[in-house]
Amino acid sequence: MAKHSSPQGPRQRQLRVGEMIRRILSELLMQGEIHDPVLNSISISIGEVAMSPDLKVATIYVTPLMGGATSQDAIAALSKNAWELRKRVSSELTLRYSPELRFRADETFDRMDAARKMFADPQVQRDIAAKDEPEGA
Repeated sequence: MAKHSSPQGPRQRQLRVGEMIRRILSELLMQGEIHDPVLNSISISIGEVAMSPDLKVATIYVTPLMGGATSQDAIAALSKNAWELRKRVSSELTLRYSPELRFRADETFDRMDAARKMFADPQVQRDIAAKDEPEGA
């Protein structure tokens, strides 16, 4: 599900186009087709592509892999090559407009780690165990 969408949620077309852009960008980055040594030296995972309702803006959530670079390094390298990436994505899609590509850090894993740490807290574990016990036992 898209992180930034209308109150009813993203429409089917937004999801479909976002997934197509995600696959195209992943393929481009994996094959190293963009001629930028900085970008090609960073292994980047694309977690999600959220499309605006008019399909003119694609917000791409990225995470650098294997600790080689920070999220900001990856976003800077992608933003520097956004025009070339946009051109390549546009050539693969049949849309009226070529969507503007905006890159953001994917914080999903950070939030999962925070939730995991919270549930591992002994006080939280005690509260969960107390709630599971039947009353009067």
